Amino acid sequence: MQVQSLHFKRRAHEALGNATLQSNLEKFGAGGLALLRARAVEAYGRDAFERLRDAGAEIRDRSLADLDTLIERFEREATARGATVLFARTGEEARDLVLEICRRHRLTKAVKSKSMLSEEAGLNEALAAAGVTPVETDLGEYIIQLAHEAPSHIIAPAVHKSKDEVADLFASTHAKPRKTDIPAMTREAREALRAHFLEADLGISGGNFLVAETGSGAIVTNEGNGRMVTTLPRVHVCITGIEKVIPTLEDFATLMRLLPRSATGQPISNYVSLFTGPKRPGDRDGPEHMYFVLVDGGRTNLVGTDMEEMLRCIRCGACMNHCPVYKTVGGHAYGWVYPGPMGSVLTPAYVGLENALDLPHASTLCNQCGVVCPVKIPLPELLRKLREKQVDRGLRPWTERAGLRLWAWAALHPRVYAFGTWWAARYLRFMGGGAKRIRKLPFAGGWTVSRDFPAPEGKTFRELYRKRRGA
Repeated sequence: MQVQSLHFKRRAHEALGNATLQSNLEKFGAGGLALLRARAVEAYGRDAFERLRDAGAEIRDRSLADLDTLIERFEREATARGATVLFARTGEEARDLVLEICRRHRLTKAVKSKSMLSEEAGLNEALAAAGVTPVETDLGEYIIQLAHEAPSHIIAPAVHKSKDEVADLFASTHAKPRKTDIPAMTREAREALRAHFLEADLGISGGNFLVAETGSGAIVTNEGNGRMVTTLPRVHVCITGIEKVIPTLEDFATLMRLLPRSATGQPISNYVSLFTGPKRPGDRDGPEHMYFVLVDGGRTNLVGTDMEEMLRCIRCGACMNHCPVYKTVGGHAYGWVYPGPMGSVLTPAYVGLENALDLPHASTLCNQCGVVCPVKIPLPELLRKLREKQVDRGLRPWTERAGLRLWAWAALHPRVYAFGTWWAARYLRFMGGGAKRIRKLPFAGGWTVSRDFPAPEGKTFRELYRKRRGA
């Protein structure tokens, strides 16, 4: 997937001007997954859920501290059970490994369960170019594949689409009468996908977790497609990031109490699938060949750094479900695989800070994301660190850096600072006029593009404080 994160501002403006998208996002933000999570937490018990979050963060930290050892153990256990474990430094290497598997086994059609890593690698395009037909089988992913679009959410990839847009898409693709009844539309998609499940010789899945003690992969779905992808085709490839490895099945059970509640507000997802090696003699289903492709893709660059906490992420999507910025501009504005607060940290980390200059600033730092993160990633703090790195590396506009230096110099000279704030307070009051509203803020027009700025009273904080103390 081509990185477009440098164009966040332009893409965000386009999203704000798209009336259909804004209507769809308004429905999403009016409750949706955020409301379902809140209800799930209440049902579980707030105090108990906080203890569960602590346990989840501890598991992920422990896993990252022993990442090299756990990867080696996972490889050893998976290999002992008949699977082949391959490693890729980049998404491009992962893509090439999958293409080599296709050539080796003469594969022609791939059914896919949701895999964000395959989006990183641009796998669908590479498969099609190599003569292997890729078919997304998650309903949301299937919709956006038909629309030739990228996912806009990691849990609900087609959240930016309205029911009518999907109805039009199905009618034109399936050559059937247009339907607007959601169960009927879902049934139509299921019927269209059924033949692909039966014809495919390759199944490609992601991996929510990798369990080191058993050499198993795990995926969590609500539609059952993941189970068919991993059992029906004669070859199964699980492609996922190296940070997904955890020590034990007990750790997996703990994290599974967190993941569905945080993602969709469910106590448990409809389907939780563990796959361990290929089909054995006597097994009635399962692949003949099982491959794990474990991808670095910039992840080891975070290990042992002040950004390592981001590797705890279990891809639940809770941060974007609650983020006011994401709910206003949608996922495509972020310009790469991962949107929302998680994407504003992961994208600069994976593709380079210089290629995602605006993403660390695509946040109000309100900490909604940090409060709901199931493994307690301090997302606002990580975003602040990325902003600091941009300044240190001279990646921010010179006017911004000059303004910050000027402010810092003034702050170190109390008399200068006091005069500047005295003058600014009175000038802003004058700008507000009788309505006491500033329609265009000098040097900060972005604040007033879509709203008026309340004018101050014309006195500085120090003046108001002295007045109150003297009263």
